[in-house]
Amino acid sequence: MQATATVLVYSDDSNTREQVRLATGRRPAPDVPVVEFVECATPAAVLKELDKGGIDVCVLDGEAVPMGGMGVCRQIKDEVFQCPPVLVLIARPQDAWLATWSRAEAAVTLPVEPVEFAAALAALLREKRLQGV
Repeated sequence: MQATATVLVYSDDSNTREQVRLATGRRPAPDVPVVEFVECATPAAVLKELDKGGIDVCVLDGEAVPMGGMGVCRQIKDEVFQCPPVLVLIARPQDAWLATWSRAEAAVTLPVEPVEFAAALAALLREKRLQGV
């Protein structure tokens, strides 16, 4: 198993980014790598980090301003070669269909519920490891 996994977290709200970090802890599950975070507050920063490579999973805030995480997700799925899996943070469970539209692999509601979030993140990290990408 790789030593670390890099998770990109996009939100214009530092409190949301902190919720993600705290819900993840050092690792979201015992069978996945220790997580390192790359934090982005703008869509341009997300694209810049993805262009560098090395991102294992993206966590995108669907409520971010000026561009929500679902719009960013749709854009990176179209523009980034071998785009990493995406977990979108949504305001209401009823918004899950929008996460599907954005082509996100998973969605959880805000505020971040640590057990639900960690399980969703761990599942994406496992899937990525099984794909060997």
